[in-house]
Amino acid sequence: MRIWLMLAAFGLAACPITAQEGGLSAKYSRRLEKILSENIAPFWIRKSLDRENGGYIINFGPASEPGAEGPKALVTQARMVWYFARMARAGRDVQQNLAAAEIGYRFLREKLWDEKNGGFYWEVDPTGNKKLMPRKHLYGQSYGFYAVSEYYLASKRPDVLEFATRIFDVLEARAHDKTYGGYIEYFNEDWTAPPAGEISYMGVPPDWKLMNTHLHLMEAMTTFCRASGLPRARERLLELMAIDSNAVVRKDVGACTDKYRRDWTPILDTDFAVVSYGHDVESVWLLIDACDAAGLPVHPYLDLFRTLWRYSLKYGYDRSAGGFYESGPINRNADALRKIWWVEAEAIVSALYMYRMTGDSQYLEVFDRTLEFIEKHLVDWRNGEWHEFVTPDGKTGGSKAHVWKAAYHNGRAMIECLQLLRCLEAVHKQ
Repeated sequence: MRIWLMLAAFGLAACPITAQEGGLSAKYSRRLEKILSENIAPFWIRKSLDRENGGYIINFGPASEPGAEGPKALVTQARMVWYFARMARAGRDVQQNLAAAEIGYRFLREKLWDEKNGGFYWEVDPTGNKKLMPRKHLYGQSYGFYAVSEYYLASKRPDVLEFATRIFDVLEARAHDKTYGGYIEYFNEDWTAPPAGEISYMGVPPDWKLMNTHLHLMEAMTTFCRASGLPRARERLLELMAIDSNAVVRKDVGACTDKYRRDWTPILDTDFAVVSYGHDVESVWLLIDACDAAGLPVHPYLDLFRTLWRYSLKYGYDRSAGGFYESGPINRNADALRKIWWVEAEAIVSALYMYRMTGDSQYLEVFDRTLEFIEKHLVDWRNGEWHEFVTPDGKTGGSKAHVWKAAYHNGRAMIECLQLLRCLEAVHKQ
């Protein structure tokens, strides 16, 4: 997309532009580039490709040491396909990253895809031959859909777009909730309803809906909308945007919560009256991106974006050291005080988007201080990749890679922020 079209889509032609913006790229791009090209990218291209069984090895300990052979989960296998495809589309080692994406794409297509019933299995053994968790959850489906759609944008292969469209058709036929909107989330292998009383792969009753799932369905639909240009995809994207900007937002709080009944009645029992700051700020920039894909003006959402940011800054931001905490109870300070790798990654993208939209320096300050926290505490410059979390006393913990941790959040954050800085620099030069 041409720069001026991108700026118009985000309303940036009307944004206040300061002299400072001419120096933002110089100040930050080299640092972001170093994290991506010297810390994230080498780790994954060297360690993750499973040339024997297909897919990716995603099992490394705190010092990046290989772990015991583990299962291959849909979520992280798909996230790695997405990451390598997105790297290629960004023009980074294009042939190498396309080849790496192809390894994972074949595993998705041949091992994780249920040819008989449609949809992806949740988890398989390292070879992909044994289905360990064969039921269908829309959280996992969203990542398979996202990955294949992105791989098409990178490769332009008609067979990949055909597969992405097939995924879309299966989700439409099997899981779309025509009565209440959104998607029913959990099914047996053959898409029938699971037994009463069963708990889904996401740890809740099978008839509940999650903000988390629908947020990632929206990002997948955004990418598929760009890939396919289908009016049906745009229609579903608009529905998901309505859910993620309205149904999951607690208006009297100014923040989102995660758990809902099928009709979008919020479940706010004590354990669920919790705000995830990472998801709230992530939802801001994903909605901005969805507006761009749908061809809609973004400024009608700006009041919501400011509200979500205001809440997260008030209750979940560490003003002394930078970075956001994990979560906290509604209208109270954070009580889960670890700083998780993915939360900080999404925060810097969202902060830079907000600065680009508004020109408000508070967002640039959050970007600056959170990036500094990432560089000092999360990036493992010695062993590669990012630590999973940092505790309140400054200790790092967790593993470098497992069934929930891959290159998707932090790799995407570097790509997005570098692109945003280029756009800001282009505005300054006009």
